[in-house]
Amino acid sequence: MDIILKENERIDDLEFNNLKIIQNKNGFCFGIDAVLLSDFAKSIKEGSNVIDLGTGTGIVSILLSKKTNLNKIIGVEVQKEVYDMASRSVKLNDLENKIEIINENILNLGSIFKKNSFDAIVTNPPYKKQNTGIVNEKENKLISRHEILANLEDFIKVSSQLLKDKGDFFMVHRPDRLVDICSLMRNYKIEPKEIRLVFSNKNNPPKMVLIKGVKNAKEYLKFRENLYIYKDNNVYTDEILRIYGKIK
Repeated sequence: MDIILKENERIDDLEFNNLKIIQNKNGFCFGIDAVLLSDFAKSIKEGSNVIDLGTGTGIVSILLSKKTNLNKIIGVEVQKEVYDMASRSVKLNDLENKIEIINENILNLGSIFKKNSFDAIVTNPPYKKQNTGIVNEKENKLISRHEILANLEDFIKVSSQLLKDKGDFFMVHRPDRLVDICSLMRNYKIEPKEIRLVFSNKNNPPKMVLIKGVKNAKEYLKFRENLYIYKDNNVYTDEILRIYGKIK
């Protein structure tokens, strides 16, 4: 399929099932957190309808489309330019029958979708609170990294509204927000069920947390084994290589 690239855009090979993605080299490009989230969420039941809140360039939705056998994935992206890239990436991979990208703020989804209408939700929201961290960056990077247009509570509240009873919720975030995440999930009837900490290596503190919740579930939390990205020699661990499809 012929895809027209705009200024500063490139097509990156995801090196998984022949998937590719369009990114802007001057914009916010996906990181390993999105790849790990797609792998963490691959337990979503077959035939599910899923919504990806804050899809960015569509990386999680695109990877999930090949890691699972879902009915439909709807990716929601508020930034028009990024939404456009995600939409073209869906076409580039011939996934229009599986993935739909919409240009919308998650705060408006209640007027678009009925309550309790999705089997599962995946989200890789902005990590940083507004007015924290380095803010001298372009607007598109700022919106992707900081809680400018929607904050952590918004993502969890909207997820609770959209999820069916006993629906699954998957999020990747930073460990320093874990208390906030669990507290907000419980406030909005999404019970934390699984947590997995992600480390660069065994000599550093965790840099990410993967968390699964279930709407209106009973209390029971399981910590999964730690996930290490690198061995001591800065080579990917076997598990990371399996996630990237390099080994079986």
